[in-house]
Amino acid sequence: MTDGHFDKIALIGIGLIGSSIARAVKAKGLARTVTISSRSQETLDRARELELGTDYVHDAGTAVEGADLVIVSVPVGASGKVAEDIAPHLKPGAIVTDVGSTKTSVVAQMLPHMPKTVHFIPGHPLAGTEHSGPDAGFAELFQNRWCILTPVHGTDKEAKRRLAAFWEALGSKVDEMDTEHHDKVLAIVSHLPHIIAYNIVGTADDLETVTESEVIKYSASGFRDFTRLAASDPTMWRDVCLHNKDAILEMLARFSEDLAYLQRAIRWGDGEKLFDLFTRTRAIRRSIIDAGQDTSAPNFGRPVADKKS
Repeated sequence: MTDGHFDKIALIGIGLIGSSIARAVKAKGLARTVTISSRSQETLDRARELELGTDYVHDAGTAVEGADLVIVSVPVGASGKVAEDIAPHLKPGAIVTDVGSTKTSVVAQMLPHMPKTVHFIPGHPLAGTEHSGPDAGFAELFQNRWCILTPVHGTDKEAKRRLAAFWEALGSKVDEMDTEHHDKVLAIVSHLPHIIAYNIVGTADDLETVTESEVIKYSASGFRDFTRLAASDPTMWRDVCLHNKDAILEMLARFSEDLAYLQRAIRWGDGEKLFDLFTRTRAIRRSIIDAGQDTSAPNFGRPVADKKS
């Protein structure tokens, strides 16, 4: 079998990530059969209309029968129930993975249900947008983005190699971490920024002295970019907060300390401290661009409206 290819892939959940996987698999011919399962009949029907797979079934257990690769793409809080439902139907030798943003919790939920005859290899593609649902996906979502695998103890090396080859075929760069390290890293690079964005936008909404129309009308680029993060799927981010609690609370504590430092510098007019901080953080932005994880184009590469009169 060619690297990255599987005879049958089962996608459990068909939101942004699941539908993007389906589109990429179809575009690159990485599977003969792609069976899609969703608890929502409406979502399943929409996936069928979009022709994202070859088979569509409501029951997750039925979907994984005979599958060589099973990808669970549901909110992390639902991982355990899905694992319990699919376990009796998994084909011996199948690779089972997920795309959840928290890994310690996912392993704790899923691993106890996994038969010893399958290869359970948790994963997390670091790709996404603020949009959700099967219509939100696109085949290029994973291009030049990282996918982190967090294998459990005793993982079969060949199964891990095959899963890594699959993600690479989708365009991802693959790395490996233990679950606790993954959760701490993601708490600062993803989870905390989203929490801060939700909080800032919520604060603006609560201000009685500023009307909603003024917030929208005068939105500068800073607030506007926070609203993009704060528009992300509420169910997913609720589950992330609940299932990566320890790492998020640790990062929130660190952030609170640094915020207090910044607050004191502003209060006492300490321009040198402010300038030093802003210079240091500006360099981080340049490093992200140099690493190919964003663009240096003006306005973050957004298309500019035609201003011709």
